[in-house]
Amino acid sequence: MSQAAYPPQNSQNQAQNGSAGVDPAGMANNAPSQAAMPAPIVAPTPAATPAPVAVTPAPAPALSSTSVKSEAEPLELTQQAPAASVVRRSLVKRLADVICIPASQLTPQERHMAGDVLVEMLREADAEIRENVAKRLVMLNEAPRTILLILAKDILPVARHVLENSKSLTDSDLIHIARNVSEDHRKMMALRRKVSDAVVDVLVEFSEEDVINTLLKNTGTNFSEKAIQRILTLSRNTPSYVIHLAKREETRPSHGLTMFWWADSEARKKILARFGVTRNVLQETCQDLYAQAAAEGWQDSAVRKALQFIERRQRNRAAAERSPYGSLEAAIDQAAQTGLTRELAAEISYMAGIKPATGAQIMTDGAGEGIAILCKAPGLDREYVVKVWQALRRDTGTEEHRDPVLANVISAYDSISTDKAQTVLRYWNWSLTSSLNSDVLRHIKNGVIPNESEFGAAAITAALVFGQRKP
Repeated sequence: MSQAAYPPQNSQNQAQNGSAGVDPAGMANNAPSQAAMPAPIVAPTPAATPAPVAVTPAPAPALSSTSVKSEAEPLELTQQAPAASVVRRSLVKRLADVICIPASQLTPQERHMAGDVLVEMLREADAEIRENVAKRLVMLNEAPRTILLILAKDILPVARHVLENSKSLTDSDLIHIARNVSEDHRKMMALRRKVSDAVVDVLVEFSEEDVINTLLKNTGTNFSEKAIQRILTLSRNTPSYVIHLAKREETRPSHGLTMFWWADSEARKKILARFGVTRNVLQETCQDLYAQAAAEGWQDSAVRKALQFIERRQRNRAAAERSPYGSLEAAIDQAAQTGLTRELAAEISYMAGIKPATGAQIMTDGAGEGIAILCKAPGLDREYVVKVWQALRRDTGTEEHRDPVLANVISAYDSISTDKAQTVLRYWNWSLTSSLNSDVLRHIKNGVIPNESEFGAAAITAALVFGQRKP
């Protein structure tokens, strides 16, 4: 009775396959050719029975810290995978079928064993086979993580299915993958239906414009304050972030009104429309505190600055009484005739209810929408927008054909109400000047953004805005 033929074995290949740390490409190159393989073993005939041959089994490979491949390492694929045979394709498909069997019909142990075998098959499989497996496994809620991690770090046509659609990957898996793949892979991760703030934090760390813009446009992503703050800082030199950041729910008024200063015209309109709000509730809640603070002589500087931000009245009447010009309008009229000097700029700022540092930031802004806010908040007529423009010696055009930049500023003036303009101007004044102590100034000088938990949101705004200005 003849004995069935078995696949030939080679002790050298066994030793190599036993160590997952060996490059599979080297295995393919060192494998003996089919012609050199030993002939199948068949049952001997009764006429010539050979003497028994003692076979010494090949020693098992020694295990070491480098002999077992970690999940953190990408799959080492052969540079040129051998042409897939019908049997290989069928075996890979059936192993994937087994892995996809419902949990009620397959034990976890058998599923993992099938996965282990499939991993070895994928090492020398061509891209088409690997992509087919990726497409199958992303449909599972509990696919073997080892295979998913391997496929997620594969070439992009294979990895994209797992990176974008797999529900089995945990945040820990995604963070590990993000740190070990290319920018294109991370962009595919940013397209996932849901991306947690922990994963977003890691993706933002790489400061890749396409990845960050994809995250900002994805409504299924969650941003931490850390990520928003980093993108806000990066947006100074990457304008494309601003318009998307202005639309995010996580963006606070401090973020929006800070990046206003380096935003383009379209983004500035969006920022003013979203964050230029009334302060009615704040004003009603704190109305009685003004008399109490005055009775105490305004000794608490933090209280004074906070109540100045909340206050309804924008103009500083005391400053107007002390000014040689007598009123805000008169000071602007003088500036339009003689040009804006440092003294006139300070007088205009004080009478408008803001500090000279805030006024300087507004009047030196090239795009000019800040001037619209400066004029609207204290109740100046529209003609004073043109007069401030003249004081700065900028082109006004004619009344029939206004300079396009000035026309845009006038449009901004018309589009915002007085109370909303006051909110914006008050916030700028508070955020740009209330925290300017020696420590914050040192941060600004060194180009370092202060920590919000230690210095507050106003310090960050001041560092970002004043740090952006050219000396």
